[in-house]
Amino acid sequence: MPVPWLEVVPPPSPDRAAVVSFPGHVVVAADVEPDWAGKLAGEDFAAPTGPRFLTALEDRFGLRAGAFDVALLAGPLPGDPPLPLTPLDASGHPRALRAHRYRADVRVWESEHGLLVVGRGLAGRWEVAFEVDPAAQGRGHGRLLATAARHLIPEDRPIWAQCAPGNSASLRVLLAAGYQPVGSEILLMPATAGW
Repeated sequence: MPVPWLEVVPPPSPDRAAVVSFPGHVVVAADVEPDWAGKLAGEDFAAPTGPRFLTALEDRFGLRAGAFDVALLAGPLPGDPPLPLTPLDASGHPRALRAHRYRADVRVWESEHGLLVVGRGLAGRWEVAFEVDPAAQGRGHGRLLATAARHLIPEDRPIWAQCAPGNSASLRVLLAAGYQPVGSEILLMPATAGW
């Protein structure tokens, strides 16, 4: 029997899956039958992001569930970014290397005190990641980097950000930069992909 708030769509790629939650609506992006997902979820709206459901997906596809993240969204901004940025052709920085595991069309910029990464993630959407040098933290540089991404997105598209709920410092930065929480997501990837 179908669950009205639960939607099953094709996986983002053959070796990936995702569970994305919005107010009143959960999307399971995996090669599963709607009845299978509905039976496993039951009447519990939180079940698809819980351990039982995620373990069932992991076991069925040989994947590993990543972090439970808040999903945030911001619109593009006109003009130049609020701080000087230098584009990098390649970067061995851990933040840039991690972005390449999750995203396509990755673009990397360096600032005086940090790194900004933009790429296409789940469903081809533009996503941002940033990191501030430890010595520069707490001085508004993260907010400037997160805001800069809104100036750099091609095609005047919105930009997404993901943040662990417990990472309150980054969550405050994203909110201050104009990103709004719209839901949550969990990505499932091959165990060999690393985190």
